[in-house]
Amino acid sequence: MSAIPSPTSGPVNRSQELFDLYRDLDRRLQEERYAEDVIAGAAQQSKQQAQEDEKRYALSQWRLMWRKFVRNRAALAGGIVIALLYLVALFAGFLAPYTLTTRFRDRIYQPPQPIHLFDNGHFAPFVYGVKTGLNMETLERISETDRSVKYPVRFLVQGEPYRLFGLFETDIHLFGTEDGAVNLLGTDRQGRDLFTRILIGSQVSLTIGLVGVALSLSLGTILGIVSGFFGGWVDEGIQRLIELVRSFPSIPLWMALSAAIPAAWPPMRVYFAVTIILSLIGWTWLARQLRGLTLSLRGADYVLAARLMGASNRRIIFKHLVPASLGHIIVVATLAMPSMILAETALSFLGLGLQPPVTSWGVLLKEVQDLQSIAIYPWVFSPVIFIVVTVLAFNFLGDGLRDAADPYTR
Repeated sequence: MSAIPSPTSGPVNRSQELFDLYRDLDRRLQEERYAEDVIAGAAQQSKQQAQEDEKRYALSQWRLMWRKFVRNRAALAGGIVIALLYLVALFAGFLAPYTLTTRFRDRIYQPPQPIHLFDNGHFAPFVYGVKTGLNMETLERISETDRSVKYPVRFLVQGEPYRLFGLFETDIHLFGTEDGAVNLLGTDRQGRDLFTRILIGSQVSLTIGLVGVALSLSLGTILGIVSGFFGGWVDEGIQRLIELVRSFPSIPLWMALSAAIPAAWPPMRVYFAVTIILSLIGWTWLARQLRGLTLSLRGADYVLAARLMGASNRRIIFKHLVPASLGHIIVVATLAMPSMILAETALSFLGLGLQPPVTSWGVLLKEVQDLQSIAIYPWVFSPVIFIVVTVLAFNFLGDGLRDAADPYTR
């Protein structure tokens, strides 16, 4: 006999089935809506990416290079530091509180002197006085801060005259004291302000890099492109010349050429001679790279089109090949600047480059090459900080420009 269903079981099971059915339908609807949202979001994202790619590839190459460069924070910071350094070098006479000939005979080997910005809660920059003496037992100079004496620091004060931009004479300095002295980085063995000497020395150290790189770039660009474009005996001759120059060690070659400079030459003539020497040695690297780049470009469609239109070799080189290599040239120039600065520093440090009264960072290092003086008076070694910062800034900038030179890669 079959079981007799309970009078209440039918409606309850039916309600449960309807509940399960509605729940399944609701779950499926939610899944379909989620899938539609995902598909719509992906489509929107794909559309936006396509629009960005379209805008990106519609820009010029220089614009793409700039956009990629500004995304590199290290390179951007390096460029800002370099711009500030050259601004400081340009206005060095105005920013420095003294001149190269200023001496404080009672402040020989004076330690760095900080500027205090507030006096009794008010903004009133000042420096404390200094008591100097000589330790008769160790023969070391003693310098103590005299807090009973305060010298106010003024802005746009009159001081010793100098030539701004080398054009006109003025005696206005950015800051200084009417009485006493302010030595932010201390003084050297002759009582000369190191902060002033570093600022004015940057004019020579930074400009010798610019002039040297400009000359070496001119030689390297012309010889490298000519070597790759013409080939044959022209290529062989230029490549053998490059190998001959690169076969000599750099420092001995610098020393040999610098020793040939007559000792009776004035400082500015020595400056240009050192610049030319550095340029005659530093062009080989760029020439070798541009030769390989020209070998790949001389078979390009626009070069063949220029030939068919009757363009001369000179027009093809300067109108097409040089602009096509400009990005690479800029990168190499930026990376070559630290080498030029270090080369001048090394030559001056060895006594074969610039000599006093011309002041550069290399000359300043040569004056403090006594290790005992550095151990006792470490602030005289402060030009090294500026050299390191400059070299690192150029390297960061060069790396950023090298990456930005290929803007179509991520």
